[in-house]
Amino acid sequence: MNATLERRAPAMPPRHVLVIVTRRIGDVLLATPLIRSLKRAWPEARVDALVFQGTEGGLAANPDIHRIHTVAERPGAVEHARFYAALLRRYDIALSVLTGDRPTLYAFAAGRWRAGLLNPRPKEAWKQRLLHRWIPFDDLETHTVRMNLRLAELLGIPPIAEVVVGWSPRDQALVQALTLGTRPGHYAVLHPYPKFNYKKWYPAGWRQLAAWLDRQGLRIVLTGGAGAEERAYVAAVAERLPGGALNLAGRVSLAMLGPLLAGAAVYVGPDTAITHMAAAVGTPTVALFGPSNPVKWGPWPKGHPADQNPWQRIGSQRAGNVFLLQGRKHCVPCMLEGCERHVQSYSDCLQELPASRVIEAVQTLLAERPMPVGF
Repeated sequence: MNATLERRAPAMPPRHVLVIVTRRIGDVLLATPLIRSLKRAWPEARVDALVFQGTEGGLAANPDIHRIHTVAERPGAVEHARFYAALLRRYDIALSVLTGDRPTLYAFAAGRWRAGLLNPRPKEAWKQRLLHRWIPFDDLETHTVRMNLRLAELLGIPPIAEVVVGWSPRDQALVQALTLGTRPGHYAVLHPYPKFNYKKWYPAGWRQLAAWLDRQGLRIVLTGGAGAEERAYVAAVAERLPGGALNLAGRVSLAMLGPLLAGAAVYVGPDTAITHMAAAVGTPTVALFGPSNPVKWGPWPKGHPADQNPWQRIGSQRAGNVFLLQGRKHCVPCMLEGCERHVQSYSDCLQELPASRVIEAVQTLLAERPMPVGF
């Protein structure tokens, strides 16, 4: 720590706070407990967020956020310089939940007082000198929600471990129109496509699961993003599904996914942001995990306390409304990008995960839910 910087947080409640989370949508969602903690502690403060362009949808209807700043993932030099200049000392407090160079520099530029997460490595000591306070980052044994909330504890405010998924009445109405009036509790949401192949389950497994859900009297709703590859993948899965299955890939925004997931009898998905959303809104959730470390990245169950991790590293587990189903290979979780060690390779632990295990987990969750009226 640079001795010339004041370590103590400002004594008076701040007027304007910035939270920096320039990474993927899942990272953005898992920063919302910190944002909620700030807003509950300082209700008069304006809490802003800084995220990458294309990830802001996860915060669009968040009631705790005053303004969302977006920056390109790879901005031009002139554009980036102007962005830095526009941030310069605009905030009483700036917090970075990421250890990278850019988020730390954004905090340095924006905050009159700033703190963040950093790797305690000698080669990264220069970043320590840019912050008034920093917390050593743990990438193995501390869940991302809890890691982010250590910044709340540093500020002396109560940590609130609530992943926030917001939506508007218009989002709710659009979902009702797209689902053709299907009542809450009468459908299951399946999200078959993660961004990377190493997190994928296989199409035949999704079809077997959907056929079983159909026999339980649940309508199948498929979700996915607007990208051409993602829509094509979901369409291929949908082709052989039971009649009445609804493919909403590319047709719902992130905000619309909130009410859609909240009304589902059950949700099944891989290690992706949508699975975090399903867990957050309290929907019975089956999360399919292969190489990823559940301790760090498992979905945060609704209502889980802030002082403990929901998940252990090895084995299928249950926490609250979430059943985390892990592949059964001796190497799981390897915490690497597929068996060939790149994002487009596949993971044997997921490719060999039988549909019967997924159905068993879904059956466990469905057996606990109240039967919908008119079911």
